[in-house]
Amino acid sequence: MLKPALIGLAVFFASAGAAAAQTAAPPPLLAQAFTDHAVLQRGAPIPVWGWAKAGETVSLDFDGQTVQARADASGRWSARLAAHSAGGPFELTARGEAGETQTLHDLLVGDVWLCSGQSNMEFTLRHATNADVEVGASANDQIRLIHIPKVSAATPQSGFGAPTAWRPAGPASAADFSAACFLMGKELQADQHIPIGLIDASWGGSDVRAWMSPEALHRFGGYDDDLAIVRRHAADPVGAATAWSLVMERWYKAHDPGFHWNDPALDDSAWATTPAAGYWEGWGVPALARFDGIVWYRTTVTLTAEQAKGEATIALGPADDMDTSFVNGVFVGGIDSWNAPRTYRVPAGVLHAGVNSIAVRVLDTGGGGGLWGQPKDRFLRLADGSSVPINGTWRWRIAAPLTQTGPAPHAPWQDAVGMVTLYNGLIAPLDGYGLKGFAWYQGEQNISNALEYRRLLPAMIADWRGRFGADLPFLIVQLANFGPAVSQPGESDWAAVREAQRLTVEHDLRTGLAVAVDVGQRYDIHPTDKQDVGHRLALLARHIAYGEAVTASGPRPLGASQAGDRITIRFADVAAGLVVYGAARPIGFEACDGAGHCRFVDATVGKDQVVLDAAGLGPVAKVRYAWADSPVVNLYNSEDLPATPFEIEVR
Repeated sequence: MLKPALIGLAVFFASAGAAAAQTAAPPPLLAQAFTDHAVLQRGAPIPVWGWAKAGETVSLDFDGQTVQARADASGRWSARLAAHSAGGPFELTARGEAGETQTLHDLLVGDVWLCSGQSNMEFTLRHATNADVEVGASANDQIRLIHIPKVSAATPQSGFGAPTAWRPAGPASAADFSAACFLMGKELQADQHIPIGLIDASWGGSDVRAWMSPEALHRFGGYDDDLAIVRRHAADPVGAATAWSLVMERWYKAHDPGFHWNDPALDDSAWATTPAAGYWEGWGVPALARFDGIVWYRTTVTLTAEQAKGEATIALGPADDMDTSFVNGVFVGGIDSWNAPRTYRVPAGVLHAGVNSIAVRVLDTGGGGGLWGQPKDRFLRLADGSSVPINGTWRWRIAAPLTQTGPAPHAPWQDAVGMVTLYNGLIAPLDGYGLKGFAWYQGEQNISNALEYRRLLPAMIADWRGRFGADLPFLIVQLANFGPAVSQPGESDWAAVREAQRLTVEHDLRTGLAVAVDVGQRYDIHPTDKQDVGHRLALLARHIAYGEAVTASGPRPLGASQAGDRITIRFADVAAGLVVYGAARPIGFEACDGAGHCRFVDATVGKDQVVLDAAGLGPVAKVRYAWADSPVVNLYNSEDLPATPFEIEVR
């Protein structure tokens, strides 16, 4: 599972307040989505909105037309300009009754695409393959870019959490913009010869549920308790954190064999000692070299009776990812964050004269793990303001691997992995902006719940279409290959999410799938080849959004049938025919019996079908292709587009 760069509870409380203060006073008259250099959507009435005094009439002037709108009781007004053909530049002027005026300059009318998802959509052009050339050649006044600030929220926001603005494409604006989004837009602009506006609203490590509106997640079902905690967090963050700690305590009680290792009386003398600092993967301990799961840390600090008086604060430095911290067996705090420093209140009466125990449970969900900060960052701040370093011997012991515990729940108000938080902070302020379509690259964070993702992704698509346009194209990047290669068939969470993405597209004619299973990097979850991703997204857009007769996707299965020792799989989207690279036959096909036992099988290729050799297998229940975290693939169509991984029944 990915490690989201989450904010700790204490940090989150402060940032949430700052975001509220910023969004409480939006710019004069026009909403923050409308700035100089913006692109407005062509071919349909153009929605424009903003704020004024309650009941005030606002007049809009745009390219010879004037429309008026009246602000409601909250001060929000909205209007629609008449549909306009592509072109520009234009000016838009908003005037209030009291004489206030706001004029936007250098506006274009064209097509606007909203790009969203997690880190592979956020991945910037300056880090992509051939970055120097791509950034250097990025200047194009007919492409405009806006980056939505990364601020999550417990309730839908009317404005962004920080200033932002539309900018013409060029090295200064494109270098830190989404590479996949920019490269898609660059190809579309060259093909369509109209202005293209690109909105990047992405957040690394984000769960699909964070991008859904509260109404959509309620309709989906099963998350009402989480939504209630999110609402409570907006008004009472401390109370929400307390309520959530009880949820987590129940989870740990059910999943952590070391649940009672916070006991001050526990004899930990047989536990191993830790190095001074650093992730446990770097300790040189084989059992921890690739360990994800629960590890306990324990140490002691000796205090005088005077030092133990009153309330104190314990600082432990950062912990990766989730910690639960105890002093003398008393829970003092816990944060879901890989890099937030842990600083917790120790109530009066918890400390005592003599030896005091400190126990920290750390749950790592991927990547580096443990208390990785410097020893100087670990101390007790006493009631009199003095500090006592926690610099004694730390001991550790493994409690359980992640494969045994399963994923732990995240606090539902957490930014990237919460519920509705990113919709509230990044999408709600854009709600209703005129769009041509969406490009979506996400799913890595949901690999542990692929079956639910089959339902969540279509629900999110319906949610966004309900807010921006019912028929808007939704282009999905299928997850790239990542993870160890395998020599035998087996289960794969990554393949299961790819299948969820494929099935979403199979059931929705206005969606498209950009297959990326051939452009990933086995040991890097962020492949730098965003050129192929952008190109494949552009092909889908040309076919679905613009109606061009282009081959927009690679081969996809239509069905499989068995006749004796042969299984025939029929494919669509083969263009002039199926193509095999680097060998005489396609590889990566599996035949599975009714009990789910799968084996690799030989295959031969025809123009639009692949025939599998099922000799000696008997009845085959289903067939798979490229069913692994990081499969090796060599089946394409004549347009050099790879076949999608799949799992289908044999009929």
